[in-house]
Amino acid sequence: MDPAARDAAEEASALSHPAVAPDATGAYGPHPDQVVDFFAPRDGRTSAPLVVALHGGVWRTPYDRHHLTPFTDFLARRGFAVANVEYRRGSDLPRQGGAAPVAGRWPETFDDIATVMDALPELAAAHLPQADPRRIVLTGHSAGGHLALWAAARHVLPAGSAWRLPAPPELRGVVALAPIAHFGRAVELDICGGGVTEFLGGTEQSEARAPFADPAVLLPTGIATTVVQGREDSVVPVAVSEAYVTAAAAAGETVGFTLLEDVGHFPLIDPAADACAVVAEEIAQLAW
Repeated sequence: MDPAARDAAEEASALSHPAVAPDATGAYGPHPDQVVDFFAPRDGRTSAPLVVALHGGVWRTPYDRHHLTPFTDFLARRGFAVANVEYRRGSDLPRQGGAAPVAGRWPETFDDIATVMDALPELAAAHLPQADPRRIVLTGHSAGGHLALWAAARHVLPAGSAWRLPAPPELRGVVALAPIAHFGRAVELDICGGGVTEFLGGTEQSEARAPFADPAVLLPTGIATTVVQGREDSVVPVAVSEAYVTAAAAAGETVGFTLLEDVGHFPLIDPAADACAVVAEEIAQLAW
């Protein structure tokens, strides 16, 4: 199949599912995007691992958490408690001339991920008592995969960073789905229309900010990490994940790498696709 046609068909399938309403919603800040939707395990269990899900969309405003709800509901039906996180993306203001929305905000996007991760145990206790805070697995798709890897690496941020943790976060692990995991390789390939450079504030700011934002330099983390990637992904090509896994190995850390044949970018979060069941199994291996 033509790559463009494959991408279009896979995206259409993933986005064809109606949004699923959460069981509860909690705020972690005053901005409308500083919220978390909670999904209780559908099998009625009273204690379950908590999967924290971070949506993708090139850190741009038009893409929000709602497109991920069929995936989070799929995980809830697999017996997980799930937190579907929203965060500030791009600018609240449209660009001049009808250009694509801005990719992310510096530092607000990172502020939000750090804040929500620190607040999640208390938020989950209030809104999702079935969630076991001792069994947290982070997952994220595409740009959300980047944020999941970053959130797990806050203890190795440069000294002086406001986001740095004094010790590793309490996580069972990370399952990053087609993540924008290596900024240098992503820029070389010009993925997502220059989204990485834009996210860092432009070419002049990128060099100074990358050490605070690029998962490929925030290594080793000491946290169990698996990358799931479709070989036919043309949105975030396999070369980006391969570069991250190579960087991890060079830093003395082994990262699991599950490469799915005949799979592109979107089946990883599409409940109708076999790839989504593989993702759930990877999460289960860390969570249980």
